[in-house]
Amino acid sequence: MAYDALRPDIQAAADRMETKFGARREIRKLAGYLREGEFVQYLAGGFYGGGLGLLALTGERLLFVRDGWVNKASEDFPIDKITSVEWRSGFSQGTLTVHASGNRAELKQIYNPDGSRIAEAIRNRQTSPPPAPAPQASPLPQEQCIGDQLTKLWHLVQAGAMSQAEFEVAKAQLLGPISVRTTIPGHAPNGVPPQHGYR
Repeated sequence: MAYDALRPDIQAAADRMETKFGARREIRKLAGYLREGEFVQYLAGGFYGGGLGLLALTGERLLFVRDGWVNKASEDFPIDKITSVEWRSGFSQGTLTVHASGNRAELKQIYNPDGSRIAEAIRNRQTSPPPAPAPQASPLPQEQCIGDQLTKLWHLVQAGAMSQAEFEVAKAQLLGPISVRTTIPGHAPNGVPPQHGYR
């Protein structure tokens, strides 16, 4: 089910979820919990710290969000601080145990396909070399920001976290409102040929 006005990465991750039970509100509110430039790879509904909520794996961290009418909570586990993960599956749901910074957290009632994908993605990151730190840049025009977003989405495809079809949908959503101007070499925009030489 598509939600109105979700970011393309959140929509793609939500579409991959086995079920959204107990996490629909959190899916709609997730963008407010993310840092600038942070992209979502996988989502799963689950139980942690006394309530149902949403587990989100991003490029930077594993984030649990509970955004109820009365009870709001979030906790994150930076990927570089996670020392190990354990996935134990049951009949239809399982438990993801995360060891980070000397602490242990159990996220329960996660549907098996969603939990195993998240555990495998974290393990893959632990075995790959850490990415080089990104240089700090000044604010970019919208076209360059979209280009960066497309690059990050393409990296998700290459990592197996997003299908080609999901990438195409996300790309169309990103490029939709931008008018694309094509300039034919030797001609100015709007079809007016340039003036060359003497008259």
